[in-house]
Amino acid sequence: MDARFEYITNLQYKVKALTSQLKAFESGEKYLTMKSEFRNQLSKKDRDIKSLKLKLADAHCQTITVRKRWMQIIEDVEKEHAKELQDKDRIIKSLEERALRAERLLDEQHCTLREKNKELYEVKVQLEDEKGKVLKLRSQINRDYENSSKPSSLKPNHKKIENNREKTGRRPGGQVGHKGHPRKKHTPTNFVNIPAPEEYMNSSIYRPTGRTLTKQIVDIRLKLVVTEYSTPEFRDLRTRQRVHAEFPEEVVNDVNYGGSVKAFAFLLNNRCNVSIVNVSDFLSELTGGELKISTGMINGLSKEFSFKTESERKKAFADILLSPVVNTDFTTARVNGRSMSVTVCATPYVVMYFAKEHKGHEGIKGTPVENHQGILVHDHDKTFYKYGSAHQECLAHPSRYLKDSMGNEPDLKWNLQMRELIREMIHFRNSLDPDDDRDPDQIAPDEVAVFEARYDKTLDLAKDEYEYEPPTKYYIDGFNLYKKLQTYKSEHLLFLHDRRVPHNNNLAERLLRVMKRKQSQAMTFRSNCGLDYFCQSLGIIASLRTQGENLYDSVSLIFSRQIKDD
Repeated sequence: MDARFEYITNLQYKVKALTSQLKAFESGEKYLTMKSEFRNQLSKKDRDIKSLKLKLADAHCQTITVRKRWMQIIEDVEKEHAKELQDKDRIIKSLEERALRAERLLDEQHCTLREKNKELYEVKVQLEDEKGKVLKLRSQINRDYENSSKPSSLKPNHKKIENNREKTGRRPGGQVGHKGHPRKKHTPTNFVNIPAPEEYMNSSIYRPTGRTLTKQIVDIRLKLVVTEYSTPEFRDLRTRQRVHAEFPEEVVNDVNYGGSVKAFAFLLNNRCNVSIVNVSDFLSELTGGELKISTGMINGLSKEFSFKTESERKKAFADILLSPVVNTDFTTARVNGRSMSVTVCATPYVVMYFAKEHKGHEGIKGTPVENHQGILVHDHDKTFYKYGSAHQECLAHPSRYLKDSMGNEPDLKWNLQMRELIREMIHFRNSLDPDDDRDPDQIAPDEVAVFEARYDKTLDLAKDEYEYEPPTKYYIDGFNLYKKLQTYKSEHLLFLHDRRVPHNNNLAERLLRVMKRKQSQAMTFRSNCGLDYFCQSLGIIASLRTQGENLYDSVSLIFSRQIKDD
């Protein structure tokens, strides 16, 4: 048992010794140790030689004969040994110098490699920086009405909008077997009878069919209708005052313009965006120079229309305030070169514009949005989140921004998946029966749950992709869009839960586009009151259009009203 323990102990010591020896070789310590041992051996040999010399000296003392005989041999051995030592020393010195040269060369190569790596890193950083600048510039250049909020009017030479319908190969126009849609015939005011040719009347080969063919030429003619009121005048002999019968309320000046004339000029200027001077000239040309309205009178029509529609505006304000869903948005206007804001509040049947000094909360004060307790549909303006009970963001904007991300981040997959998902959700929402009177919160809950799960899964994919390859400082729009879609998930998907809520804010944006067209035509308003009167008038015009009223007749009746003094 002791022998076995001793054997195992010896093996452990050997393994430990070999392990330490291997580590010494790997670390270079062995080389130094060997070198030290070699020097020790040389020293030992020197000591041995010295000892032999002493022994030889002793032997010399003992036997001179042996010394004489062997002296020459010893000297020769010493010379050979010294020569060998010199050769070894020379080899050792050469090896040491070679090792030092190798170490110096290795250090130089390490320094060169370090400098090259540093230079390569700087070049790569510059390359990535330049790539980011190119990406930013390319994204700015490629932005248009399809992938940003820019209107299509800013890119007039855009590509042709493709028709998604399948081509049938048939020629355009009416098709055989389909009911035609001819031009509507009107009640004739003049009759022209074309007699039948003699060759048809006096011939035996032609017989009347009993039908009479009619064709019309439709023209318009503008005629001035002037109603003149007259009454005799008297003088009171006692007071010397002149008196006469009362004229109708609308007859105030020597020449007064009726509601039809005012409506015509008002709509040309404020709905068709014709300049005031051109409206006056056009009316003069239509009447052969008989009717020449001053520009000041045309300019004051918005104010008059605003005063005469105060009751309609109060009712519209109440209707919007009580509406469950309201579309709203901001735009800018210019007054004497100064920027102002216009707020629109709209339902499918009632529209109101408000001229404000600023956007934000100042732009909402005094509008139905300020006290509205229902759902607000708007773009991503955080001001609106302080009002209303729920919110729906316009999905047209993230859809365009996702397309922009697809063009500038082609390696990512989440943007394409999210854009397709938004399209599917909108298609699903539009396919619902609009006449279904079920509870608005019960819109196919199972299908809505599937859409929401896909929405969350796509956002998780976006998170993984941006963690793997973070966005650069030159293009961070895609990452910001992902964070917005994540933070405002319920505000983007509310339209799936309530059938009263639209998926976009096109209603408000279309209404503001009218304001922008007027701004392009007028360039700038002269006063805050002028902008305010125009906004009030524009809201009534838009409301009359949405309610299916004859716009011209309705505006004419409004202008025919009398303003009651308080």
